[in-house]
Amino acid sequence: MNSSSGDEATLNEVLEHCNDLRLAPIPDVGSLPERYTGTLGHFPVYFPEEIAHAAGLLPVSVLGGGNRLELKHADARMGSFVCSICRSTAELGLNGSLNGLTGFITHPICDAAKHLAGIWARNFPEQLSEILYLPQNVNSPGAVRYIAAEFQRLRGELEKRSGRGVDDDALRHSIRIYNQNRRLLRELYALRRDEPWKLSCTESYLLTRARTRMPCEDHSVLLERALAAARRRTLPSQDKPRVVLVGGFCEQPPIEMLEAIDSNCHVVDDDLLIGLRWITADVPEKGDPIWQLAESFVERSAASPVQHDERKTKEGYLMEMIGASKADAAVLTAAKFCEPGLDEQVAWAKHLDGTNIQYLVLEFEEKMTSFEQMAMQLETFAESLLFAVAA
Repeated sequence: MNSSSGDEATLNEVLEHCNDLRLAPIPDVGSLPERYTGTLGHFPVYFPEEIAHAAGLLPVSVLGGGNRLELKHADARMGSFVCSICRSTAELGLNGSLNGLTGFITHPICDAAKHLAGIWARNFPEQLSEILYLPQNVNSPGAVRYIAAEFQRLRGELEKRSGRGVDDDALRHSIRIYNQNRRLLRELYALRRDEPWKLSCTESYLLTRARTRMPCEDHSVLLERALAAARRRTLPSQDKPRVVLVGGFCEQPPIEMLEAIDSNCHVVDDDLLIGLRWITADVPEKGDPIWQLAESFVERSAASPVQHDERKTKEGYLMEMIGASKADAAVLTAAKFCEPGLDEQVAWAKHLDGTNIQYLVLEFEEKMTSFEQMAMQLETFAESLLFAVAA
């Protein structure tokens, strides 16, 4: 086997493992590495995983049930107008799939997500159930101080639940581990931006999502291995338009949707799993670690429809994504019944109408199983972009 085929085999092996993790249940306590005493589930978008990590709890993102989960219990407790991810997350809890969690943390990113905490507290009293109140408007002078107080409150709750003290040195150690992971994720996205034929959006997504089911330090080892193999890939550059994909900040598009986009376009940037990449630079490892995490949430952070930051307008951060990645166009997606996402989609489309940048609007839900019409839309969109460039 030559080195090129060996790299391809290595990457395929890693990607297969990542896909298995995507489909796997939440790890049970008996399967965790020795330093972990339990698992802490958290809802998208952002969660300070370093605090759970320092408390000996494996942070796992609860990203709904995908398009293979049958809803038998949740629909009796939630309206049909609620987004897919909230309904399927409730279903996973009610059908027993999340019984092993030490706790579940949600956020007030929307009314539906906020009310998951009430469902959890009522149905799973043995688990810690909390709302982490992160500010939607971070431009207040007191925002960092407020976030630090919330993180400190979370620290105390996790100490009580895990029976383990979380001192500043333990937090700094966890910050160091997560900083390394964030650097690797930035490298992953840089590779897609500079040489998108070497790593598709679907492959990048699988590699990133693996962190939701494994310790951060193990995920960094996996990323290093995958990046080394991907960089040495000898795949030819393809004649596809370069696009940015936005709208996957909370509910995740089905994997088949990403594959359909990859078949027609090079996705050179996206906001998929943005919570795992929310901090865009290293969190300082000196000083008060809680304060450094809180300050990083405000000052070293990405943009999202669930946060209002006058320095990162919805039109502004989309245009910055397009410019920085040298994209030809944008694919604007939104999950059905997602109020923040649909609001953002309207603003994006209205702004792009005033530019010469083409865009395609798509709607999705995690329960989708048919993608033929979407694939046809994407093929037509990609062809029109290529013809426009040729002309």
